[in-house]
Amino acid sequence: MSDTKALLARRARLLGPNMPTFYNDPVHLVRGEGAWLWDADGTRYLDCYNNVAHVGHAHPKVVEAISSQAALLNTHTRYLHEGILDYGERLVAKMAPDLSTMIMVCTGSEANDVALRMGRAVTGKCGFIATDNTYHGNTALVSQMSSRKAPIGGYSQNVKLVPSPDSLRPLGGSAQAQARAFAHHVSRAIEGFEEEGFGFAALILDPFFVNEGFPKLPQGFLDPVMQVVKRAKGLVIADEVQPGFGRLGSNFWGYERAGITPDIVTMGKPMGNGHPVAAVIARPEITAAFRNAFGYFNTFGGNPVSAAAAMAVLEVIETEGLIENAANVGGYLQQRLNAIRHPYIGEVRGAGLMQGIEFVTNDVMDEAGDFTANVVEAMRQKNVLLGRTGRGGNILKIRPPMCFSREQADQLVDTLEGILADLPA
Repeated sequence: MSDTKALLARRARLLGPNMPTFYNDPVHLVRGEGAWLWDADGTRYLDCYNNVAHVGHAHPKVVEAISSQAALLNTHTRYLHEGILDYGERLVAKMAPDLSTMIMVCTGSEANDVALRMGRAVTGKCGFIATDNTYHGNTALVSQMSSRKAPIGGYSQNVKLVPSPDSLRPLGGSAQAQARAFAHHVSRAIEGFEEEGFGFAALILDPFFVNEGFPKLPQGFLDPVMQVVKRAKGLVIADEVQPGFGRLGSNFWGYERAGITPDIVTMGKPMGNGHPVAAVIARPEITAAFRNAFGYFNTFGGNPVSAAAAMAVLEVIETEGLIENAANVGGYLQQRLNAIRHPYIGEVRGAGLMQGIEFVTNDVMDEAGDFTANVVEAMRQKNVLLGRTGRGGNILKIRPPMCFSREQADQLVDTLEGILADLPA
């Protein structure tokens, strides 16, 4: 029997105040399998949110890879071992041809930190641009690019956050004008850096804009901003922590779906299925410039166990057809979501196994953040775990493990329909 109150008291005492948990009534988890989770009382939950367990909780092939390698050898990359090289060759084979060198680290935050420093090493400049409704990690440098909570002392002068694209409230006043408007904001930011003496180093973005609410954007949306960045001789960093590894169902990477080729690609959580492993992929000259400028070494990055875990994830994605599953189940899930009727539904959108509903209260698209929070809490009470995202926290975020099935999609939508029928508008 779980004693939630006692656990929360221990957390506060040992981990400090304001240690976040999901849900008003936190879940005490003890076991997982596939897209299922069990709590300490034996209650089963459908996990519709967890992209850490990318190929499914406790996948036996990943568990075996980790345990077998841990029983054999685990050390760092100042000794030679083949695991990191075998994995690197397999990973970069899934990239655009010029993206052919890899630095392995432990977290997406570290990966983005390295990527930003690559921008400095290559350009000799230090101006960074991100959107104003995003998250890229929590190192001192990367947190400056994140909009969840302003850093103490304010944002650094060499960081500019530009307005993010939006489905229901498009930049420039229309869907047709939005791509040019987004590029214009980036161009103005670059001009500001040049005037202020910082110069422009890099633009970092999630190519599917997940934290921004994954707005519906046309093919080629990023083309104008790519032209602006290249003209300014800056770099584009694609943060693939959320859209990467086939989650969108159409491509292995979000940047491919967006139709762009970035200079640097970062990845994290899904890469090791819960094992702490992440990476930066870049063109050879970019990696060389970074290594010459910073002399970087990461004790745990690329260790044999991490490489084995990451290799197992790639193999499972391929052998179990999980990208095809994301397309199939994701398409079915979106059809079912589109059939739901509720006055607060502003838009259903997403791709593959990244789906969502934006809830708004009226014709001028006011964000229904409190309502969405109530939906998430009600779903948790019905043993379905979801999250929310977007500027106003009003976008229901559905991001299950890649093994998610049609039957599980039906359980999710059937439960959601019942809850929405009971929640007053």
